[in-house]
Amino acid sequence: MSQSNIRPESMARINTPELANAFIEEQIREVRAQVGDKQVLLALSGGVDSSVVAALLIKAIGKQLVCVHVNHGLMRKGESEQVIEVFRNGLDANLIYVDATDRFLDLLAGVAEPEKKRKIIGNEFIKVFDEEAGKLSGISFLAQGTIYPDILESDGVKAHHNVGGLPEDMEMELVEPLKLLYKDEVRVVGKALGLPDEMVFRQPFPGPGLGVRCLGAITRDRLHALREADAILREEFDKCGLAGKVWQYFIAVPDFKSVGVRNSKRYEGWPAIVRAVNTVDAMTATIEEIPYAVLHRITDRITHEVEGINRVLLDLTPKPIGTIEWE
Repeated sequence: MSQSNIRPESMARINTPELANAFIEEQIREVRAQVGDKQVLLALSGGVDSSVVAALLIKAIGKQLVCVHVNHGLMRKGESEQVIEVFRNGLDANLIYVDATDRFLDLLAGVAEPEKKRKIIGNEFIKVFDEEAGKLSGISFLAQGTIYPDILESDGVKAHHNVGGLPEDMEMELVEPLKLLYKDEVRVVGKALGLPDEMVFRQPFPGPGLGVRCLGAITRDRLHALREADAILREEFDKCGLAGKVWQYFIAVPDFKSVGVRNSKRYEGWPAIVRAVNTVDAMTATIEEIPYAVLHRITDRITHEVEGINRVLLDLTPKPIGTIEWE
């Protein structure tokens, strides 16, 4: 780990608007000094980290920032549409939308090993960005929403495109203004930048998206079932007030089936695994208690509304020993 990637012990924890504003002003100066009059390409997923980076860079360099939203086919339901609405229509971002669903899913076909999936997704992201950069003039930098836990976990634990998946021949220099911040600090900075609460407090979403929640080799039918089940979970958490209490909640669907009964007939389907955790900095996590009435409602909806899923399970493992994501 290089010196520039180590958080100084003297660095105060950003937990007030004043500290956040001081950080923002410092990063604006550093970004302008690094970038000059060149253009910057940003992978804008719509998650907390990339959204805060986008808002910060728009404040620093305006239209020199080119935001690229890649729909890799592994987004949550309605997510790409939301990114376009919030950033292009709301924040007047210089946004390019790329639908690369088939490109990613074709590359991932038959690939079951988690780190291989992450590498494929990360490397393909960079290729897409390089292609978009080739269509533009003056693109010299790639901005990323890397935060400090990404760096701390990058040594053999995390290897997606934010840290470990960058090709050696990538032609763009990195801009990573949040790389020394923990997740809670990123949210404080996002608030100070004026981003809406629904964006700042949105639950984290991994760079490989549903690719690390569709466990094992990804198939389109199982990915579709995962996306629909996850949408039901999020909708029910919104209804009962858990969405504002739980740091991260999602569905994972493994690559095996069990027998069940539907319409008085044997019905083989996948299990949907519910995971709901709370944390401050993503280094440790505790399990959120979900009322049984809510679990019963989620189970009933998923097993009746989602084709291919016939069981709902609850993951009760804290971090450590389990990581937040399954893969």
